[in-house]
Amino acid sequence: MRRKTKVVKIGAVQIGGDAPVSIQSMTKTNTEDVAQTVRQIKRLEKVGCEIIRLGIPNLGSAEAIKEIKREVDVPLVADIHFDYRLGVICLQNGVDAVRLNPGNIYKIEQIREVVKEAKKRKVAIRVGVNSGSLKATPHATRRTLHARNKTKNTETAELMVQSALDYIKILEELDFCDIIISLKSSDVFTTIQAYRLMAKKCNYPFHLGVTATGFSEVGLIKSGIGIGTLLAEGIGDTIRVSLTESPEREVEVSKEILQSLGLRWFEPEIISCPTCSRCSIDLKRISREVQKRLKKLDKAYIDKKIAIMGCLVNGPGEAKETDIGVAGAAGQGIIFKKGKVVKRVKEEEIVKTLFKEMNRC
Repeated sequence: MRRKTKVVKIGAVQIGGDAPVSIQSMTKTNTEDVAQTVRQIKRLEKVGCEIIRLGIPNLGSAEAIKEIKREVDVPLVADIHFDYRLGVICLQNGVDAVRLNPGNIYKIEQIREVVKEAKKRKVAIRVGVNSGSLKATPHATRRTLHARNKTKNTETAELMVQSALDYIKILEELDFCDIIISLKSSDVFTTIQAYRLMAKKCNYPFHLGVTATGFSEVGLIKSGIGIGTLLAEGIGDTIRVSLTESPEREVEVSKEILQSLGLRWFEPEIISCPTCSRCSIDLKRISREVQKRLKKLDKAYIDKKIAIMGCLVNGPGEAKETDIGVAGAAGQGIIFKKGKVVKRVKEEEIVKTLFKEMNRC
């Protein structure tokens, strides 16, 4: 069962409560370059990104928010570090949420100024704790912090949680509760532990992510394990996959994680075998053709499951779990619908027949 949380909105997107888990990414352009940034935002919107974060390293980036907002519809989050004034300016320029890092914006008077603007505009604040920029808190001296970061990951997770709790206390004392929490580390286990601990401490919605995971080959595995484990436990309300890749790829992986867990459907699901010496059809070619054609179908087919199996060993069994499927048999394809054989066709007719029968499902 999914963890019940307070509802917080970023623009028109609801985070927490019963809302579906939303997908975020972050632009990788120079935010001051409005035209380039807007182009990337529009590409992200096209692939299904629902919330987009922008790095705000300087005044020019903060000032660019006003013009960027005029050009796009998707909610924008300003990523603020070190200089609280950049957060204030972004809020004044219409940003839909701000991310503050407790490790580098921690003075009460500075936080108060950001909260003042956020309250005025009814805009959320993400308390974004990162294990790489932890600051000593009233519960951990700098010496203790340094020592613990070199020991067990669980202790680092505890410090991340305490950092978030201390920051949340400040916000609540300023009568501000439109809060989203993230607790990110490049270490998968630390990330999982931190979110698990925090889930016992509050009911604010969580932004999930494993930070700095690298290129797709490794990054999607680390993100899949970290984010997927938490989502499977009912923890998490919005996600961002961090890859050293295009932001569009981050969105694609996010969709794959959510669909693999059955939390959201974005396209029909193909179940295909890895092939072995028993495979008697060109399964790779058939799978690619099916996948290509599926992308052109309308949303009515989003929740369909298609099995493409190389032989009859597992074919009939897998087909029972799907809407339609095929199993190879000596250069032919046996078409199953809801687990029942409907016809046998030549290999070259498999794809055409699959889609013809799918239209009758």
